[in-house]
Amino acid sequence: MFQVPANFVRFTVIISIQIVILAFGYGFLGAVAYFQYLAPPDPVCELMMSYPGELTMIITLIATMLSVTAATLFTLSVKEALRHRMWKPISLIHLSTGVALAQGSHILKHRYMSLTISTLFIIGMLRLLTAGWITLLTPTYFMWPVQLNGTELDITGSAFATLLREEFLANGLTDIQDNAFEILDIGGMLSGVTAAGFTFGLPGTFNFNGAKYNVSTQGVVPTIESFSGSDGVPNANGTRLGFSGGNVTVNTGVVPGSHPSVPIPQGFSTNYSMSQQGLTANVSCWAIDSSQTQYLWDANNSYVIYANAAASNNSITALRLWNISANCGTNTLTTYEYVTMVDANGNTSSSGTGFLPSVVCQGPTNMNQTYTNFSEPLKYACVESLTESVPVAIFTQGFYKYGFLQASVCEVVPLLTTVRADYSNEQISSEVTSSTPFQPENAELLSFIASVARFQSINSQGLTSSTIGDTLYSIYSSTTIGSINDNLNDTQVYLELEDYWRGVVEFSATFLRSGFMATGSFPNNEIPNNLSSQVTGTMFISTIGWTRWAKNSPTYLLATLPLTIITILTLACALYSILEAWKERHGWAGHYRAHDFDVSNTLHLIMVCAAGSLALKDFGEEGIINNECVMVQLKEDGEKKKFVIADPPHLVVSKEFV
Repeated sequence: MFQVPANFVRFTVIISIQIVILAFGYGFLGAVAYFQYLAPPDPVCELMMSYPGELTMIITLIATMLSVTAATLFTLSVKEALRHRMWKPISLIHLSTGVALAQGSHILKHRYMSLTISTLFIIGMLRLLTAGWITLLTPTYFMWPVQLNGTELDITGSAFATLLREEFLANGLTDIQDNAFEILDIGGMLSGVTAAGFTFGLPGTFNFNGAKYNVSTQGVVPTIESFSGSDGVPNANGTRLGFSGGNVTVNTGVVPGSHPSVPIPQGFSTNYSMSQQGLTANVSCWAIDSSQTQYLWDANNSYVIYANAAASNNSITALRLWNISANCGTNTLTTYEYVTMVDANGNTSSSGTGFLPSVVCQGPTNMNQTYTNFSEPLKYACVESLTESVPVAIFTQGFYKYGFLQASVCEVVPLLTTVRADYSNEQISSEVTSSTPFQPENAELLSFIASVARFQSINSQGLTSSTIGDTLYSIYSSTTIGSINDNLNDTQVYLELEDYWRGVVEFSATFLRSGFMATGSFPNNEIPNNLSSQVTGTMFISTIGWTRWAKNSPTYLLATLPLTIITILTLACALYSILEAWKERHGWAGHYRAHDFDVSNTLHLIMVCAAGSLALKDFGEEGIINNECVMVQLKEDGEKKKFVIADPPHLVVSKEFV
């Protein structure tokens, strides 16, 4: 009948526990590698973040417990294997090496470098167990990426051009002024001021409809609900071109990942990076040279239309009407009218009053007209078709307080863009990733942008000052020491003016998108497919947990190599002990032996050495060297166990052991 070898249960427990520990380590590592990201439930994450010291202590305790368990099982298996090995001849140096490992120690013998290195390596692996477990189990803060997709209004295609044309024909641009141009007036001005001021180091946050933009809108509309701003519902006339604020429809959702069973944490904070449509402009401003005859600019036609010499100091004494004209390339002059306040003699104070007129050369006012290719000097004309990028020209000149700005022209070339919009810290920051010029189907869009610029240029001028002029003056003077006229840098002034108009153009696109995406603009708040543009991006959730390491990271080795090596050695020793015990049970190695001898117990070693009356050399150097090579063997005589000198031919250690 089959008999279970002595201590078989003990060896089975050692092997089982060691395999469970190894499986736990590799299972945890495999789970992280398979799922890529793992995080505990949100309440647990909150506790981890709130109590980092306690978290470190708990992880250290768990790692220490696992390491001590694995190390203890190793020393037990070594002790059992060495106890069986001692029934056979063994040199004292190898015996001392085994005893050192059974006690969790090492030897340092320069004459036995292989044994020294082996024990140091094994002890090193034992010491690294704790570090490996801590590395493996310690959670870290990381950003959990979640793919998003959705749709937004596509203002670049022919479908939107048709829709915008219908809005123009139904309401006309004058209706836009009645319903929403006060929003365009203030919003466009603030957008331009923010963009221009940021160049000179001033704060660069622009707010519109409850959303915050970094420097400028870049023509985007929020595609993330938590960043969409206002949650008010626009009235019946408060959408599309009549938009005056309100909730903007967001259609962005989570893309199911490869492991939908893994719950996505709420996290501590959430950032987004989205690829979506935008709109910007290349703006170039320069002074009009007298030799550039194609730029016909006339600001000399003005006369007093009202005068009241008896008016009090708080009343208007007189008004001057200005007819400002420019050649927009249509063989006719485009003329704007401005009114400024003057004294009874028709004169204006050069220090307290500022006049900065502008003329915008835009697209056709007749919606049945389209654009064609443009070439100097008629590139701002409206004729039959559009085949290249279309600039909008803005002629301007400063007078009196703004006299530092001479007659100038700004060429504004709008561009359709794709941007990477980053949503973080309650702010939207956008960066252009690609751009394309306007196409024939963008004629209405260009007309709208030019109309916004025209409205901004006219309405920014009041009776005594201009918003644009004050922006240029205040921003530049705030960064200049002394008189602005004495320290004028044309390059910086034009750079500021370019940023201003770029901000206005970008805001006009954001306003347009917001109006057509406002709640109530479309039935069921669903944008038709032919008016939709794909939005893709990533949501980054800040949480705490475990994430897969890079494939070339040494973390894998540090976390798993010590445990793997110790497990292999433990299993090898345990299996050796099981085999030897089975042999002893069946008489292969003499007879059954008692198992009450503990090789790691110093007292037991003293007892077996004393019982055997070993004749060894003294403690001299030569004596120690000779003793290390002595081959001994454990013998048993009843209850008595003793070390005896092994029988020949085992008197000398083979050279291969030295």
